[in-house]
Amino acid sequence: MAHSTRNASLTIDGKTYELPIYSPTAGPDVIDITKLYAAAGVFTHDPGFTSTSACDSAITFIDGDKGELMHRGYPIDQLAEKSHYLEVCYLLLYGELPSAAELEKFETTITRHTMIHEQMHNFFRGFRRDAHPMATMVGVVGAMSAFYHDSTDINDAHQREIASHRLIAKMPTIAAMAYKYSIGQPFVYPRNDLDYASNFLRMCFAVPAEDYVVDPILARAMDRIFTLHADHEQNASTSTVRLASSSGANPFACIAAGIACLWGPAHGGANQACLEMLKEIGDPARIPEFIARAKDKNDPFRLMGFGHRVYKNFDPRATVMKKSADEVLDLLGVEDNPLLQIAKELERIAVNDDYFIEKKLFPNVDFYSGIILEAMGFPTAMFTPIFAVSRTVGWISQWKEQLADPAMKIGRPRQLYMGETLRDYVEIENR
Repeated sequence: MAHSTRNASLTIDGKTYELPIYSPTAGPDVIDITKLYAAAGVFTHDPGFTSTSACDSAITFIDGDKGELMHRGYPIDQLAEKSHYLEVCYLLLYGELPSAAELEKFETTITRHTMIHEQMHNFFRGFRRDAHPMATMVGVVGAMSAFYHDSTDINDAHQREIASHRLIAKMPTIAAMAYKYSIGQPFVYPRNDLDYASNFLRMCFAVPAEDYVVDPILARAMDRIFTLHADHEQNASTSTVRLASSSGANPFACIAAGIACLWGPAHGGANQACLEMLKEIGDPARIPEFIARAKDKNDPFRLMGFGHRVYKNFDPRATVMKKSADEVLDLLGVEDNPLLQIAKELERIAVNDDYFIEKKLFPNVDFYSGIILEAMGFPTAMFTPIFAVSRTVGWISQWKEQLADPAMKIGRPRQLYMGETLRDYVEIENR
């Protein structure tokens, strides 16, 4: 942590306490309350931890007011336009962009870790066919610790490295297998001659009866979805991974915990919720009705995929994702897909309607990623598993950073207790 050069003064019952203030390289200053309870006997109260800094981090920075997202100092739009997912993985993991030789070695390592242990196939067959793919992923990823004993010792730097590579490499395979199992098709094994995104698409859509060639436009769009969701600072699932990690849990358990948190519709399910909203609208002719409902303060209906909790100006990821969405729709067309027709009309209205502009209800990354995944042929149940594939490298990078932090301690939030005070137990016959 940076050295404090000034303090904040907090007065409680006439007594003043000095609290160190730390200045980050970017973002708001932080008041250190670590010793406040010991000194003053009080806790701070912050439901959702939305005003609390829980860690030092040098991985990702977000300025929601300015619409900025940076990984290791590089703006996300530059990375998404000029780089590709595995290069961004390297950047998140190691702090710098790789040289050509470093990238080639890293890509080879990831490619050669994509297969999963053959016995793990039995885990998939233990689930009902109608199980949500996220349920399958939580179980299978958590079970990896039963198969890869040589990468569960969190105190061994080499084992941490192997676990990192394995999780990044195997997550697309696991997600694709969860999808194949849910639709009753045979598993498709990864191929070493394909890039990361193309390999994933092939594992999802190929069948043994015929060859499958991945269109480069679709592969590029898939790679951008992975890149734009790779990390997003201390969000709910990342904080879950860090909290699980603080207990000393193995990496596979920590990532399974992150997947479980991501499953929530308020987090990773946002693009799925967006497509379900389009289904609810049902027909482009009904859009004005739903626009009116969105503007009605007394109507609970919300337009999903517009605006963002963090970004108050625009979502920097959405600009890049829109480009991919346009490319994919040009390739595949929207004529036979009413959901995509609704989406395009909603987008047109949102960028021109004064109400949307005033309320900053811009189409966000979830809106465009949902459109792309729907056009590719993914069911909405697969949207969140794809998000989990993307975010794995962010979780792992944050996990590694935390384990290397000498100030790390087991997470233990406090509470504002509002229950009963001390009561005497009454025997049941006297109640």
